[in-house]
Formats: sequence, structure tokens, C-alpha cells
Amino acid sequence: MSGNFEGKKVIVAGGSTGVGLAAARQLHHAKAQVTITGRSKEKLAQAADSVPGIKTVAVDSSDRAALDQFFQEQGPIDHLVVTLSGGKGAGQFSTLPLTDLLEGFEGKFWPQLHTVQAALPHISKNGSITIVTAVSSILGLPGTSGLAAINGSLELMIPAIAKEIKPVRINAVSPGVIDTPWWDFLPQADKQAAFNEYAAQTPAGRVGQPDEVANGILFLAGNNFVTGTVIRIDGGLSL
Repeated sequence: MSGNFEGKKVIVAGGSTGVGLAAARQLHHAKAQVTITGRSKEKLAQAADSVPGIKTVAVDSSDRAALDQFFQEQGPIDHLVVTLSGGKGAGQFSTLPLTDLLEGFEGKFWPQLHTVQAALPHISKNGSITIVTAVSSILGLPGTSGLAAINGSLELMIPAIAKEIKPVRINAVSPGVIDTPWWDFLPQADKQAAFNEYAAQTPAGRVGQPDEVANGILFLAGNNFVTGTVIRIDGGLSL
């Protein structure tokens, strides 16, 4: 792990479960002052119990006024990690309800951008922004065209934003198939079958774990010479 996070103020948006919670835990262990946000007070309370010492604030990242107020109340921050995600947008294009794709953008694309915009005035000039996309942006697998649109759109914006907001840095981590609660929409047997299928297609021979993606987030936040970059943490699935 690069970088010194001791005493640094870090916001992890959408950090109550999965990759976000793993990143919050690692940052806390690195002695950062970590605040996680999310919509579910119940999940935030569970996250606080699992990582004693982190702060939690209930914020709806689709509500720009609420985001602006939250960041104004937080004051100066050093790093922002955005792990907000939705569950809509997957399916064969010929039968994909475009309302589902719209909801997919409203669940991930717009909340991520609103969060970044709202935070920008408060981020230290030596600070960073790291967003979490998904490797569906480039896989070209059947049934993922909508997910590719959402995540690919975010990734395509990264280099231009990096040039605009310098010296603040912005990067993205693009995970492959990771064992997180995102998959809980499937019954356990179906989820395991999907994991087995993806593991067979992945050079690493398995699906990933949240901490492995969190490692990438901390690298990007801590390395002052990396900006405008998308790092894929997918076990080779995109090869």
C-alpha cells in the first residue's frame, strides 16, 4: 500500500457494504478519519458495528441538495471514494426494458457524478477522488450492453475530468465479478452457479473478494503520481 493516510479525512460514499465497506475498513486501519455514507440507516449501523471508530451519515446521493449540505458540513476533505451502485441495466438488449436502463443510470451514473461535483469544492489540492465502475464496460458479454453503457460512460469521463480538476486527482477502479451483496438478488444456489461459471472464464480461476478491490482503491488514493487512470481488478476476466 502506498501513501500515508494517518489523520487524513476520507469520505466513502456508498460504504455501508461490499467494496465500499472493505475500503473504509482498510482506510480506518491505516489511521484515516473515515466517514461512510449510504441511504439505509440499518446498513450504516451494521457497518459502524463492524468497524468501530468510523463515522456514518445517512445521505441519499441522488439528492443533490442533500449532498451539497453534507459536504459543506464536512468541511475540507482529503480523499473521496465513490462506490455507489445500482442493480438495474442488465439483460439482452432486444428485450431489455429501457426504463430499466434509465433506472440503472439513475442508480449509479448520476449519483456518482453528483457526489463528485458536490465534493470538489471541499477536496484538498493534494487530494484524490476514486470511483468504482465495473469491467462490464469493456467485456462485451451478451446481456451486459446496458451495464457497459453505465460503467463505460463513467470511465470515458475520467481522463478529461482529471485534466480539468488538476492538481486534484481522479481515477477509477473497475472490478470484475466480486463476491459482494450486489449478487444477493439471486438465490444462493444460482449465485454460486454464476460464480462457478465466471470462475471458469477467469484466468485467476475464481471470483474476487472486496478487499482485493479495496487494495486498488487505496493504491490510487495514496499514489500522488496516478491520475486519469482506470485500473481493472478482475482476475483477468477482461483479457
